[in-house]
Amino acid sequence: MNIDEILKGKKHIGIAGHVNPDGDCIGASLALYNYIDEKYQDAEVDVYLEPIPNIFKFLNKADRIKSKIEEKVYEQSTYDLFIAVDCGSIDRLGKFEGLFSTAKETLCIDHHVTNNNYADNVYVVPEASSTCELIFDLIGDANVSKNAAECIYTGIIHDTGVFQYKCTSEKTMNIAGKLMKKGINYTKIIDDTFYTKTFNQNKILGKALIDSELHLDGKCVSSIISQVDMKKYNVLPKHLDGIINQLRVTKDIEVAIFLYEIEEKKYKASLRSNGLVDVSKIAITFGGGGHVMAAGFSLEKEPHIIINDIIEEVCKQLQT
Repeated sequence: MNIDEILKGKKHIGIAGHVNPDGDCIGASLALYNYIDEKYQDAEVDVYLEPIPNIFKFLNKADRIKSKIEEKVYEQSTYDLFIAVDCGSIDRLGKFEGLFSTAKETLCIDHHVTNNNYADNVYVVPEASSTCELIFDLIGDANVSKNAAECIYTGIIHDTGVFQYKCTSEKTMNIAGKLMKKGINYTKIIDDTFYTKTFNQNKILGKALIDSELHLDGKCVSSIISQVDMKKYNVLPKHLDGIINQLRVTKDIEVAIFLYEIEEKKYKASLRSNGLVDVSKIAITFGGGGHVMAAGFSLEKEPHIIINDIIEEVCKQLQT
């Protein structure tokens, strides 16, 4: 795909990522924003994301992200081009779906194996480590500025777990090396956005681990955090990053399950696999999606029933 052919002549461009944006979604959205703003100065660009964690606000143009849709947007003509980033299905755009649907032309850039090709132009590569890796491919090394490089590097380290997940390839490492040559402070990006946690984040991580349970003779581990827990430790859902990954590295575990309450009696489920189980297939069963090794969904049901239902699906795969 030649992204410049798609961008050419577009005066009003919108970009949006999935609900509850993670590092890859945020990095990809802002990398694309920086590229367009630098190369197509006549174009007006709007980036829409739900409120992002403070750790990502150092990225260039993060302060220009729109989390609400202004009334005047509906009064104006539709976007010439609207780009969905790191989003496997149109409904994952949440409240920004309408902006995408009314655009004159649409583009989707994604690496989710569950992507259903909902845009006019589609660049989906499930083998890629991250959507940020795809942004690098589309822009090209020569066109990646230091600002864009910081965004892309941030996204890659978050979707690869700082290069430790199986989605990391030789190509991923080569791209990371090229980004490092742009002069980015890669050690600080890793420490500040991936490893550093607040005291309250450490405390709720501790609770999640203490309350975790083993299933299937130790092949599966699960934990649940309620809204009451989050209120007690003064944290928000965006502060729960890292819990599912810590559960995943429990010895002898094949699948880790982490549930947290997003609304009263409605839970977000995050799934991680260590190789034998395709958790994207499980997530699809419950209306979600994702990757072979990492997936998720939301469901309004009692948390222990959700976990039991997930375990049942895990069993089906382990028995085949």
